[in-house]
Amino acid sequence: MPKGGIQGRRKAVPVLENFKERVRHLRTETYALYLAARHPRTPWYAKLLVAGVVAYALSPIDLIPDFVPVLGYLDDLVLVPLGIALAMRLIPPGVMAECRARAQETAAGARPVSRIAAAVVVGIWLLLAALCALWAYQALATDNPSGNASNADSQERRFASLIRESQVEHQRVISHREETP
Repeated sequence: MPKGGIQGRRKAVPVLENFKERVRHLRTETYALYLAARHPRTPWYAKLLVAGVVAYALSPIDLIPDFVPVLGYLDDLVLVPLGIALAMRLIPPGVMAECRARAQETAAGARPVSRIAAAVVVGIWLLLAALCALWAYQALATDNPSGNASNADSQERRFASLIRESQVEHQRVISHREETP
């Protein structure tokens, strides 16, 4: 049996479970931030930052879907914690403790879903898809033989016109030399 066979897989499973547990903890913290954003003692600038972090974290649609191996949870483990850390520094400690307690009580039930955030993320995906389609269309349109033929014909006519103009100018210079003694 190769080294690390079954034993290597057994070691990897707890790492993955730990990884998933950290993501769940981040989502609970995010819900506590959501509650803190609605708290009357939270400053307005903290509420604004929290709204952005919570909308992204609680969105049912991520920029990188969670089913994509490793990358799916990467945005949850990098972007969201940075936003959470900054927001927690802006919220008074007493307010944050109260909101964490409420979030722990609610954690057993279903998490709230931000439909506005979902719409924003879907809009971003649609915009990216449209830009990719436009890019592909433009790339294919320049490779189209019929499109290149008309472009080549136009260039050929322009080149012939320049040659004719050059010949006319040449004839004019020659006739001018002949007339001048």
